[in-house]
Amino acid sequence: MVGGNASSVTDFILVGLFPEFQHSTVLNFVVIFIYILAFLGNLLLIVLIWGDCRLHTPMYILLSQLSLIDLTLTSTIVPKTASNFFTGKRTISRIGCGTQSFFYLMLGMSECLILTLMAYDRYVAVCIPLRYPTIMSPRFCLHMVAGCWIGGSIGSFIHTVYPMHFHICGSREIHHFFCEVPVLIKLSCEDTSVYQLVVVVTSIVLLVVPFSLIIASYTLIFLTVLRMNSVKGRKKALATCSSHLTVVSLFFGPNIFIYMTFTSSHSPEQDQALSLFSNILTPMLNPLIYSLRNKEVVAALMKLMARCGVS
Repeated sequence: MVGGNASSVTDFILVGLFPEFQHSTVLNFVVIFIYILAFLGNLLLIVLIWGDCRLHTPMYILLSQLSLIDLTLTSTIVPKTASNFFTGKRTISRIGCGTQSFFYLMLGMSECLILTLMAYDRYVAVCIPLRYPTIMSPRFCLHMVAGCWIGGSIGSFIHTVYPMHFHICGSREIHHFFCEVPVLIKLSCEDTSVYQLVVVVTSIVLLVVPFSLIIASYTLIFLTVLRMNSVKGRKKALATCSSHLTVVSLFFGPNIFIYMTFTSSHSPEQDQALSLFSNILTPMLNPLIYSLRNKEVVAALMKLMARCGVS
């Protein structure tokens, strides 16, 4: 009994998704539906890529890693949010909060790096195609993917352990639907100005710098595409790159706003709306963006459907 009381004192309270919204039940059902679509869509994309030998290329291997990240990211957030809402139990333990924050940050940081690698892959394929097999070798691709996951894990570990040690006085109510570093920092009664500066610097390194490199890569790609004589090659390059740029914009836009301005006075509702868009809606859209405009993925899907006896 004493142990239970002690643990409840250290638990956090997640207020949930837009708690003041009148139709919160409908909203949560919509979020669960989007989560199911995102989960199945990304799982299908992974199966298609790894099940079709024609898609065993660096671009599709990186795309499968992006789908794996999106699948895991939504699973880190939505099941707990839905469970809290429908059971009425809004608490999350300190360890549970730290675990959720760790996986969320690890996946987010890894996605920044994966998207940057995907831009580099397209740059090499379009701008220096003769050197593509040498530069984007399977060994190099494997090392880069491993580096993304390891780098994301190390960065996440640092930014999870450190803020979890801040002393919290007063309310332990988190005005969000999951545990996120900027929200946790606001609960602390200590001076967190130094750590806030560290978060901004980390955001520059993992958000602004990769985003700038991606924009630079695609600027060079578009300049190269404009000089292409082949209309078919130009259309194919533009279709692939426009899909990637759409995903990049959907991911980096909200996250740059959240992490570069988290010390400013934007409301919890703004944070929740941006997080909902970036972490739940975008993972659902990514498989559609890549598959609908990609003939190789569509061909792999048709092949799988034919194998399953669907005409």
